[in-house]
Amino acid sequence: MKIIIAGCGKIGTTILENLVKEGHDIVAIDPNPAVIAELTNIYDVMAVCGNGVDSDVLMEADVGKAELFLAVTGSDELNMLACFLARRLGAKNTVARIRNPEYNDNSLNFMRKQLELSMAINPELLAASELYHILKFPSAIKIETFSRRHMEMIELRLKPDSVLHGLKLSELREKYKATVLICCVRRGDEVIIPDGNFVLQGEDRIGITAAPTEIHKFLRSLGMIQKQAKNVMILGGSRTARYLADMLIGIGCHVKIIERDEKVAAELCEALPKAVIIHGDGARQELLLEEGLRSLDAFVALTGNDEQNILISIFAASQKVPKIIAKVNRDELAAMAEKLGLDTIVSPKKTVADILVRHARALQNSLGSCVETLYKLMDGDAEALEFNVKDDPRLVGIPLKELSLRPHILIAGIIRDRKTIIPGGNDCILAGDHVILVAANQRLSDLSDILR
Repeated sequence: MKIIIAGCGKIGTTILENLVKEGHDIVAIDPNPAVIAELTNIYDVMAVCGNGVDSDVLMEADVGKAELFLAVTGSDELNMLACFLARRLGAKNTVARIRNPEYNDNSLNFMRKQLELSMAINPELLAASELYHILKFPSAIKIETFSRRHMEMIELRLKPDSVLHGLKLSELREKYKATVLICCVRRGDEVIIPDGNFVLQGEDRIGITAAPTEIHKFLRSLGMIQKQAKNVMILGGSRTARYLADMLIGIGCHVKIIERDEKVAAELCEALPKAVIIHGDGARQELLLEEGLRSLDAFVALTGNDEQNILISIFAASQKVPKIIAKVNRDELAAMAEKLGLDTIVSPKKTVADILVRHARALQNSLGSCVETLYKLMDGDAEALEFNVKDDPRLVGIPLKELSLRPHILIAGIIRDRKTIIPGGNDCILAGDHVILVAANQRLSDLSDILR
């Protein structure tokens, strides 16, 4: 599929990298010749140096043949205008990055309709939403939801002395009386889609799927439930921090934001009257301690500097803060942070890339049982996908134990009439079901791709 990406900063380059891996025909547009040179050296893509709102540049990129046009520059208005022009020049689907908090839902819906946008994405809002769900359920490293929250998937790391150490998965449901499925395990550098004979070990990173109530019941029986974070400190007054603070205040949390830029701090005071805004340098350990670091439920590092987020988060961990989250965009630093003991890392650019990969796969296969939800798991080495099942005779009405599935694929859940089913071998997939799959090291575009 031909995809054009206008704007190749951090977000745009991450999207480009992921879509190249998917095998799409990519054209990059950016006004910076150095960026264009670097992209063409590293990736197998075409590139045009110029402005995404210049019709000549768009025509040079052959926008009329594009199945998907993505505008992800640093300017909301340029992104909207670029999408409008691309649509008028023949692009079939357009997506704009729109970040300004002043664009509320009503104005966004109006603009989407008038500009004929397929989607508007806000990386900071998406990251804030991810952080919000983790702070509501701090036991998890990562939380993903399917089919309007009828089913959840959480990732967590087992402690070395975990009660699950040495337990065979086939014994799990009987021992703990909870209808859950451990669908994915990272052990060292290896990602495993386990079967019933798999034996868990301490320090494994595991993915669990189930209805939300069943996950809570299971973790409570293991003694792994942490209370919802109520007293939260945020380092850095970014857009993500503003969105997150607003969400947390809405459920009664006490939120304190530390921001070193006086102007930004003043703007936050006006935008978030119920939050406590501290103008100061959050890299100063004395300031953090004075502001009650040791009494927090959670600490969230959201500055624009990955290294600072990691270092201050490690300091917060040394002060026994129960839940610590750091924003880290660079892959190599995220891996280093995890080895240093920071389990919960968020990356807005990865979140957006996942959404656009899902959108591209759905466009590619609009007639089959196409992808409705897609999440990257275990640092990108596995995927969880949700499909809306069509009436496919190769899959529908056949007991799962009789299906010839490709290796490293697991049917992790079925949602039928708002009921969550953790499937066994005798269960069948029916037309209209929502099916959740977990796959390691492979790409699925249609539900039928699971068959040999």
